[in-house]
Amino acid sequence: MTTPAERYAAFRDRFGDDGAAFRSFRGLYDFQLDDFQVDACRALEAGDGVLVAAPTGSGKTVVGEFAVHLALEQGQKCFYTTPIKALSNQKYNDLVKRYGTAKVGLLTGDNSVNGEAPIVVMTTEVLRNMLYAGSATLAGLGFVVMDEVHYLADRFRGAVWEEVIIHLPESVRLVALSATVSNAEEFGEWLGEVRGDTTVIVDEHRPVPLWQHMMVGNRVYDMFMSDDDVARINPTLMRVTRDAERLAMGRGRRGYGRPQRSRPPDRAQVIEKLDAEGLLPAITFIFSRAGCDAAVAQCLYAGIRLTTERERHEIRQLVDERTAHLPDEDLAVLGYLEWRDCLERGLAAHHAGMLPAFKEVVEELFTRGLVKAVFATETLALGINMPARTVVIEKLDKWNGESHADLTPGEYTQLTGRAGRRGIDIEGHAVVLWQPGMDPLSVAGLAGTRTYPLRSSFQPSYNMAVNLVGQFGRERARTLLEESFAQFQADRAVVGLAKQLRKHEEALEGYQEAMTCHLGDFTEYAALRRRLSDREAELSRQRGSARRAAAVRSLEALQPGDVIRVPGGRRAGLAIVLDPGRNPRGGGPSPLVLTIGKQIKKLDAADFPVPVEPIEKLRIPKNFNGRSPKERANLVSTLLAKIGDRDLGKPPRARDHSVEDDEVNELRRRIRQHACHGCDEREDHARWAERYYKLLRETEGLRRRVEGRSHVISRTFDRICAVLEQLGYLQDETVTDEGRRLGRLYTELDLLTAECLRSGLWENLEPAELAACVSALVFESRQSDDARRPKIPAGRAQDALTAMVRLWAELEGIESDHGLDTIREPDLGFAWAAFRWTKGHTLDAVLMDGVNGNELAAGDFVRWIKQLMDLLGQLGNAAPPNSKIRQTASKAIDGMRRGVVAYSSVN
Repeated sequence: MTTPAERYAAFRDRFGDDGAAFRSFRGLYDFQLDDFQVDACRALEAGDGVLVAAPTGSGKTVVGEFAVHLALEQGQKCFYTTPIKALSNQKYNDLVKRYGTAKVGLLTGDNSVNGEAPIVVMTTEVLRNMLYAGSATLAGLGFVVMDEVHYLADRFRGAVWEEVIIHLPESVRLVALSATVSNAEEFGEWLGEVRGDTTVIVDEHRPVPLWQHMMVGNRVYDMFMSDDDVARINPTLMRVTRDAERLAMGRGRRGYGRPQRSRPPDRAQVIEKLDAEGLLPAITFIFSRAGCDAAVAQCLYAGIRLTTERERHEIRQLVDERTAHLPDEDLAVLGYLEWRDCLERGLAAHHAGMLPAFKEVVEELFTRGLVKAVFATETLALGINMPARTVVIEKLDKWNGESHADLTPGEYTQLTGRAGRRGIDIEGHAVVLWQPGMDPLSVAGLAGTRTYPLRSSFQPSYNMAVNLVGQFGRERARTLLEESFAQFQADRAVVGLAKQLRKHEEALEGYQEAMTCHLGDFTEYAALRRRLSDREAELSRQRGSARRAAAVRSLEALQPGDVIRVPGGRRAGLAIVLDPGRNPRGGGPSPLVLTIGKQIKKLDAADFPVPVEPIEKLRIPKNFNGRSPKERANLVSTLLAKIGDRDLGKPPRARDHSVEDDEVNELRRRIRQHACHGCDEREDHARWAERYYKLLRETEGLRRRVEGRSHVISRTFDRICAVLEQLGYLQDETVTDEGRRLGRLYTELDLLTAECLRSGLWENLEPAELAACVSALVFESRQSDDARRPKIPAGRAQDALTAMVRLWAELEGIESDHGLDTIREPDLGFAWAAFRWTKGHTLDAVLMDGVNGNELAAGDFVRWIKQLMDLLGQLGNAAPPNSKIRQTASKAIDGMRRGVVAYSSVN
């Protein structure tokens, strides 16, 4: 086993010299490349694929840019893929500046520019679709750069990255660029298996050092102190937070009010403090869109202005220029003037609810250093090149759609990775705002943790299945899926379990040898004893269950005034039933009683191991008040007077009377007659047998776990194929015409979309009605528990939507029969907005009507409309030649492509 240092030395020996392409590439930069960039570029030029895992802002993209340079030098194509359209647009503009428009193309859901160019920037989904379609554009492809490849952990879209990696032609060299993950070597090993020689470059060094701080009140404290290069938590910070915690928990001198010093500073105070300390520009992460907008408003009302007169003039000029294409009436709806006023003060929000054009303006102004304080949701941390001097984190938990979850070390690192601008800042700063209940030690642990592994989210889909079977046949398709990173990780987990299983099996052999008897087969004898023990235990459980049922029935028969005897426990003794406590919803009776000790108690079946029988009857006064000690004492006195000196005997006890059982008798007979029964060492052998059977149960459990994790992806694929065969999309190894149509539908609800298309549900719809129906297949409400009935268009659209939900229920049943659960219910929440926008209504009217009675954010609206247009385009291509849907879908797209939706950031 070689050490990392030895592996690095061997790497240097292999790729020690620069090739001609790398020498010319170095000349494009006016700064010295880092070692990890040099190593990756040399490996790439030598013919390897590369995986580069390095911190945010470290310059990983230089390696991707070298792949572009190398492709042009060698007369090959290079595809540069990104996870989001905004990042694709940004990269396209960067490459156009270097190589010109003739050599660079762009393919996203929104834009198709020069798609046959030697360098094409695209979203990862576009490349996946090309691979399945066997696109001619793939001819001459030599390199694929996968930026932000750690996206394959995304549970909604991650599978696309693995599909591309698996299906790319063998001749294509892969350049995978990832954030720092703790299992880069494991990921690199998988890439080596599926792609051939892959060099793994891991660099954890930040080019700009990061200092961690915590802001308590209006003061900023260092989180760590370094003694002899060993970082430890700052004792001053610990003392200050303890004092602040005491103030937060206590009250003022007279017990009124809460001291101001215990409260975290407001957002305006934080920005003023950062400005005074020279820590701007800053990104403050607030895990709420409304919180981001409120933060800007708070700073505005506080009168904060972070820009000079010259900067304000430059900001206004750029903002007006970048938004000139948007209609005036739409700008008024979007609060343009207020937004521009905040920008001129150096303040901005950045979140998915904003119009894409507005977000891009914020990004450009911040990158230029004109906007100094941005309040953003965590989506800003995903790829967009927007570094700051300081990152502020308000809280260490966020809403994940289901509950408030703590930030993971990986998320914390991703957020704070934005701090420190290379070539501008000497150091970056991460500031956590202290809140009551926040422990600096746990924050320090979060900041210091370096374990955030990459986990595959890969799952086969219906679209994937028909495309794979169509291209490779079912057996080869299954083999390809077994090559996924998901199965690779599952197999790795199985290795440990299998090792444990082998140890168990070896131990079982030893136990079996230890219980060997010279008189006969002790395994057989032990099995008889085990069967007898199991049968007696089963009979005991049955008797216990019968006793409990009898006890419940007896409790149900109690009446107010019944005097009962509680047989044991803390409440043992006589008691008077005040309320029988019958439960109409099930769950058994819980009688309310007055004990002989004059206490009111609630009993249940657990207090009665045997059925209860009233031993006396008392009349409870009509207006009896159980809260009155006097009335309780009077009632107990009445009970004692009535019982007198009567001997009540011993309390009833549960007796386990064994009943005759033929199986027990037969087993006892066979045990007595067995040869091993007379062995002098019988009980010694039996102890080994007990150990044997206990370990055997554990071993069988382990074996089930191993089987459950082995071939899990191919088993899911087989179930999906079974559903497709039942519905007529596959016939053995053949993909039917309907299956080929399904293969052209790249959407989460691919099967439901194909079924709607095949059933003719949408044939006679108008463009706006079709848009309303198809929106239900792309839209997902942010409030999943919203029970309000969504507003939908009346008439044919309503009928079609109802039929779609019925069709979904049928498919859900079919999936359930095959052990699958992949198809979510169509969400009708966006149908009214899609219908009205396609009909030509104004942006103001559509946003005000919103979704389920909530006003719709402009950014969400544009995003859903663009996804809807993309799926309508797919439907137009997939529909049969004689279908009206081709023309209807095209008209719907034309009706939607207007105003803010028609905007493109590509120059």
